[in-house]
Amino acid sequence: MKPVIDSRAALIVVDVQPDFMPGGTLACHEGDAVVPGIDALLRAGLFEHVVATQDWHPAGHVSFASSHTGSKPFDQIALYGQPQTLWPDHCVQGTNGAALHGGVDWSALDAVIRKGSRAGVDSYSGFRENHGPNGERPSTGLAGWLSERGVVEVYVCGLARDVCVLWTAQDAVESGFRTHVLWDLTRPVTPATDKATRDALAAQRIDITAVGALAFA
Repeated sequence: MKPVIDSRAALIVVDVQPDFMPGGTLACHEGDAVVPGIDALLRAGLFEHVVATQDWHPAGHVSFASSHTGSKPFDQIALYGQPQTLWPDHCVQGTNGAALHGGVDWSALDAVIRKGSRAGVDSYSGFRENHGPNGERPSTGLAGWLSERGVVEVYVCGLARDVCVLWTAQDAVESGFRTHVLWDLTRPVTPATDKATRDALAAQRIDITAVGALAFA
């Protein structure tokens, strides 16, 4: 079936993994609510290009509160001159919590971008790691992968709305892609951040839309 969405558009599904679901080690608010809709969207075959990102941390990752004596989850520290939230241990490589969620049929995927795999650097965005010790944000290769396939427009969904989805959408714009966030197929760590997230998206003229605006075949 030919895609209903323009063939130059891609869907980016961010970090739909068990550790971000209720009961997971870093549960997002109502994180499991996105699973049926994302599964339906992938099954509909609207996009010619589909990419998933996957948090993939080694044990003892620098972003884990447990790696910093005397710290607790959600504390803030300075790391390489930038603010860093310390998280509960999550998405440790090879664990069940790091797997792509079993409630989604992932057979439509063209690529998986694993991020956060360097022990000393966090990685929220699917496009670039966070700032490292040299002050730079190295590429994950996603922008090049999309560009090589003629993609000019991306739709972003997944978890968490206020962290990895937001950073992915912001970097998509900075990489030159027209960018949409499928708001109803995202959930935040906490809904208290929703206004700030909307404001940040609006500041970069990132379109906030709903999956219902897409024409299912």
